[in-house]
Amino acid sequence: MNITADTTTGTSTHTDAVAGTAPAEQPRAGARDADGMAVASFVLGLLGLLVLNLFLGPIAIVLAGLALMRGTGRRGRALLGLGLGIADLAVLAAFVATDHTLSWSLTG
Repeated sequence: MNITADTTTGTSTHTDAVAGTAPAEQPRAGARDADGMAVASFVLGLLGLLVLNLFLGPIAIVLAGLALMRGTGRRGRALLGLGLGIADLAVLAAFVATDHTLSWSLTG
């Protein structure tokens, strides 16, 4: 390991003496995006069970699919988001079959 100091700017530079080694890498931006998509799909799928399931269900499904394709570290969260998105559409289908309308309310 070599440390060199630049006296004109007051900065120092660190280099490894062993060839082929690199400093610890930061997590890739794509992996963080995929993790964010997994969490967003879970939250939107959960929220979609209560309101706006016609819109939030498909969004949760798409986000979960994208997160899984990009190799998220939160695979379980993405799978839950996918399941909840599908459940949103199933709940909507059940209410549509019962009321014959695209809108529903808990009050009847």
